[in-house]
Amino acid sequence: MLKLEGVHSYYGTSHILHGIDLSIEQGETVTLLGRNGAGKTTTMRTIMGLLTPKKGQVIFRGEVISGRLLKVGIGDRKGIAYVPEERAIFAHLSLVENLEIARVGMGDHLRGTWTIEKVFEKFPRLADRKKHRGANLSGGEQQMLAIARALMSNPALLLLDEPSEGLAPIIVEQLQKTTCEIVAEGITVLLVEQNLDMCTALANRHYVMDQGRIVYCGTNEEFMVNEEVRNRYLTLSAVERTLEAEE
Repeated sequence: MLKLEGVHSYYGTSHILHGIDLSIEQGETVTLLGRNGAGKTTTMRTIMGLLTPKKGQVIFRGEVISGRLLKVGIGDRKGIAYVPEERAIFAHLSLVENLEIARVGMGDHLRGTWTIEKVFEKFPRLADRKKHRGANLSGGEQQMLAIARALMSNPALLLLDEPSEGLAPIIVEQLQKTTCEIVAEGITVLLVEQNLDMCTALANRHYVMDQGRIVYCGTNEEFMVNEEVRNRYLTLSAVERTLEAEE
């Protein structure tokens, strides 16, 4: 479904991605792991066309989409939706208006199974807050809304960037359950996430990045028994989060 072939991306003169090769098959959940600054979000932004690779290409369903700006937080009519780390909620719009904006410009023939009613079934907490403005929602509710809004564009591929960051464990558990249900609906997921328990509970395969390069790819089963990879490329992230929590 999605392929990155030899992708090199830059911010100005800073070379961030160094020849990224990555593929996701339809129906898979794949994670992109690595320490802070490894290039994970840059990879997401390159897929979405927010960055144009200087070398290599991004291919979605057989079509080269490199550098074609898609709609952050809402999705693209081609079937990719992106939930960025900052969530991009419209603070002064109501929860329902935030959902409805995903429909703007879509013809009736492009409207799919994800309706506001279905979103509320998956996220009952949002149904209870439907009259609230985005600014008045908790962090967990805003994350649910960001994911729900992306689903309103009826994506085939959903990109999730750090969905559990800063959330209470009970909310993370709820998001994990809902993500499983989303996958069961047939949606393919690329997940950037620091919570390894969540990653191994959801994913079929894992890519690990370090300094803008893919340094490991393996199945969930292979990754779970590979302590060397986890200790070498990921453990420090867990230590950093613990230190931040103690400050």
